[in-house]
Amino acid sequence: MHDSFATALDELARAESPRHYGVAFVRLFPVNGAAVSTLGDLLGSETLSATDGRAARLDELQFDLGEGPCWDALRSGRPVSESAMATGGRSRWPAFADAAHGEDVTSMFAFPLIVGPLRIGAVDMYSHEPLTLSDTQTRRASALAEVVGRSVLRNALKSLDDLEPANNPHSRRVVHQATGVVLAQLDISADDAQLVVQAHAFTTGRAVMDVATEVVNGVLRFHRVDGRIEVMP
Repeated sequence: MHDSFATALDELARAESPRHYGVAFVRLFPVNGAAVSTLGDLLGSETLSATDGRAARLDELQFDLGEGPCWDALRSGRPVSESAMATGGRSRWPAFADAAHGEDVTSMFAFPLIVGPLRIGAVDMYSHEPLTLSDTQTRRASALAEVVGRSVLRNALKSLDDLEPANNPHSRRVVHQATGVVLAQLDISADDAQLVVQAHAFTTGRAVMDVATEVVNGVLRFHRVDGRIEVMP
């Protein structure tokens, strides 16, 4: 199982297309299907990967209804599990459970896509049979979701590369300096700090260098509030 887990991590880190995200979860865990989606304001709501039509429909229902395991995972920043959708699921997500009644889904699990302080989506898995994931399985699914989250955000931010002059050393230097500032503000890794700067540029429709310059000059500051990232202009 350890080798399978390491292989899944490597495959997700190297995945060239979002379509392959869900397959790794179905291979590693005793579930029947999985989907990966973005949720919320940063990247909008979209299914990036689904192993089958049922997994895709479960995501679409959650998008439309605004409730379900994916939304709970996104809002809490924690794994969500429900082994009895007909009873426990109905009390937690009545509209979603009712809409999904004909989908032959007994158990569902969701894991948030988190990059530093950014919550951008979720992975959800379903099973036809009653199922409970062990602590080890939950930790491993969370680790896979973390890798997927980084990949999803990096892919979403690729469009920003066209806005930055590739041969401008000042641009690279300012972004590097801003990364250090955000790293200290949020106590996160350098990679995640750079993604925070890029994500803010993406959501505000600005160039990364402009955002980075404001961060370095103290005009723009980031801080945490209840586990979420907020901007202090």
